[in-house]
Amino acid sequence: MPSTKSAAQRAEASLEVNGRTLLWPKRSTVVICLDGGDPLYLEAARAADVVPTLDRLMREGFATTAAAAMPTFTNPNNVSIVCGVPPSVHGVSGNYYLDRASGKEIMMLDASPLRAPTILSVFSKAGACVVAITAKDKLRKALGKDLDGIVFSAERADACSEIENGISDVVGLMGQSAPDQYSAELSLFVLDAGVRLLSLKKPDLMYLSLSDYVQHKHAPESPEALAFMAAVDQRLAKLVAGGATVGLTADHGMNDMAHPDGAPNVVYLGDRLDDEYGAAAMRVICPITDPFVRHHGALGGFVRVHLLQPEHDVDSVTRFIRALPGVELALARNDACERFDLPPDREGDIVVIARKCVAIGSRSVEHDLSQLAGERLRSHGGLAEQTVPFILSHPLNAEYAARPVHGFRNYDIFEYAINGVI
Repeated sequence: MPSTKSAAQRAEASLEVNGRTLLWPKRSTVVICLDGGDPLYLEAARAADVVPTLDRLMREGFATTAAAAMPTFTNPNNVSIVCGVPPSVHGVSGNYYLDRASGKEIMMLDASPLRAPTILSVFSKAGACVVAITAKDKLRKALGKDLDGIVFSAERADACSEIENGISDVVGLMGQSAPDQYSAELSLFVLDAGVRLLSLKKPDLMYLSLSDYVQHKHAPESPEALAFMAAVDQRLAKLVAGGATVGLTADHGMNDMAHPDGAPNVVYLGDRLDDEYGAAAMRVICPITDPFVRHHGALGGFVRVHLLQPEHDVDSVTRFIRALPGVELALARNDACERFDLPPDREGDIVVIARKCVAIGSRSVEHDLSQLAGERLRSHGGLAEQTVPFILSHPLNAEYAARPVHGFRNYDIFEYAINGVI
């Protein structure tokens, strides 16, 4: 539905969301999460001259890089972006985690881990017209928590209802069927739906979250990646032409994690800990795990170790892990939480981060690499995938232009897109 506030009321309004004061958007504001959007993809596309709109926005609007939240996975960063705060505040620090109280491993498929309101929900309850569209349905309930508006996923666009999603017959509206979950079209459907709803609804706020299917499969300079970026650029042009302020960032970057011969470059930490301490001593949790494991075989750059036997000391185990080839960091829980703004009650006893171009997993038998179908492992999760784009379609206003030009986080994007542009 349209905004319930008059133009005069909108000009005067502001809302407090998780410690940020956000003005009422002066025009439709669209924030895009280019899942897996490593800056190298943008650089390659600009060099190939296939993204004229993006190139213009970066020259005439505002462009820099920002740091994604750690771990650099989909759920923690999408939730950080829509809440405007790090995981220590909103509570979501992985796609998959071990509940310390119950001892159960839990895949995040709904909004139950979320501890903070989203910018989207607060504005919707204040009368704003709000739309959130995600490629993967695993994010829909988190993005739509307490949101009075339109929320749906491209993955399940053929199953939308007014009660569940605030919209029905999305397939009919779009004139195209729901795309395959393992395809570039999943992301393009999100953008096409955003363009269509921008025209029909003129929403105050819109969030569009894409899939990293292309980035997991293809390097930045590949024809497939360049074609995808060109297709994204065409949709950006339509959003800008529709009168929106567009902000673009990413949840994480992407790196090749394979040996020269194509074999995955993996440290199986669970196997190494079993060899050193015994098979029942520890549990390794891979928080990249989600329903889309064909993307990455549940292998990324960040894992958590939970000690199961009291005779093993955190400090000594941390020193052992830190000495393993391929490991960049091994930190005790409190140190990791302080350094990376993580919620302590959802953290392991030890956090382990791999070096660039190295994946880290649990036990080798727990990872089905046959799903990679012989392709090179490309994944994310560590510090090497923390740098992401931060782009606005309009220049900064005087107040925000006077702020420091460093230290941006991807979850600053809504504030800058709403408050910070002319």
